[in-house]
Amino acid sequence: MKTRRFVDSILIHATAGNGGNGSISFRREKFVPKGGPDGGDGGRGGHVILRANHDTDSLIDIYFSPHRRAEHGGGGSGSQSHGKNGRDLVVPVPCGTQVLDAETGEILGDLVEHNAELIVARGGKGGMGNVHWKRSTHQAPTEHTDGEAGEAFTRRLELKIVADIGLVGLPNAGKSSLLRKLSDAHPKVAAYPFTTLNPIIGTMIFDDYSTLKVADIPGLIKGAHDGTGLGHDFLRHIERSSCLLYVIDMAGVDGRAPTDDFKCLRKELELYQPELLDREWLVVANKMDLPESTAHLKTFVKKTGVKPLKISTLTGDGIPELKKLLHEKWGAIKRPGFTQSPPPPPPQNQNGM
Repeated sequence: MKTRRFVDSILIHATAGNGGNGSISFRREKFVPKGGPDGGDGGRGGHVILRANHDTDSLIDIYFSPHRRAEHGGGGSGSQSHGKNGRDLVVPVPCGTQVLDAETGEILGDLVEHNAELIVARGGKGGMGNVHWKRSTHQAPTEHTDGEAGEAFTRRLELKIVADIGLVGLPNAGKSSLLRKLSDAHPKVAAYPFTTLNPIIGTMIFDDYSTLKVADIPGLIKGAHDGTGLGHDFLRHIERSSCLLYVIDMAGVDGRAPTDDFKCLRKELELYQPELLDREWLVVANKMDLPESTAHLKTFVKKTGVKPLKISTLTGDGIPELKKLLHEKWGAIKRPGFTQSPPPPPPQNQNGM
């Protein structure tokens, strides 16, 4: 079975519709020069609108079809008939999509909430019909204006996954296995590095029906900021997380010192975005079912001053405690940049009560 390709950074070429032309028209009335002007205005061109949708998980559709055009407005006609407005083109994007100016990198919008919208290209205004030029001294005007051209822009779209908890770790630390234990996600798990090539999101569901979204990203290694391994561009997907969960291979299965792993992760986050170091965080010591982990844990605590939560994704030890802690500490915290839409006003009757 083929998997759907994950795309999180693309260009979109948006062209709005042109406004319709104003009309030159005269009604036919006796004793009125040429019947009097009655040319209607042209319709507005359609906008190109991006709309966040929680059922869309990738920018792949725009990647394969980057040129998006809205409908032109219709021309005005006699009897002061207004031309039809061009149909807006609504393009669905994943929640968490940032819209940037392709040349300057300026952030133009951040579509986090479901159904949040941003107009990326506005339709042109419709032209005016000759009825607007009627004067007492100018009874049969033939002036009119053409519709304005719609805007055309190239924008960069970058997806930053909306998740409450971000998993950070080196390859083979057990992040994907932990995501399986915590949520309903089923990421690939294998005994070789970089089994996770794209961010994967899972949902934790608690007994009180509250939820937390957990994002697993590809493993970080030393030098990721220079492009080593898979680089660190994918770190954008933990920027919105309230909590970062450092997953450490405490058994040192790949011959790495757990203390060095932790310092490496912190350094790479600092080089990517220093603000991530100020985010709430928690360390979990994975693979505690292996005998080597006990001695490594003592050394880790002594050198870092951090006391991790001990778990084993193989046996499940410590997973219930971790779930409980995550629920208690971060279940009610909103993500940075995440805003709750106000509730709709209560319905009113005809008397306004």
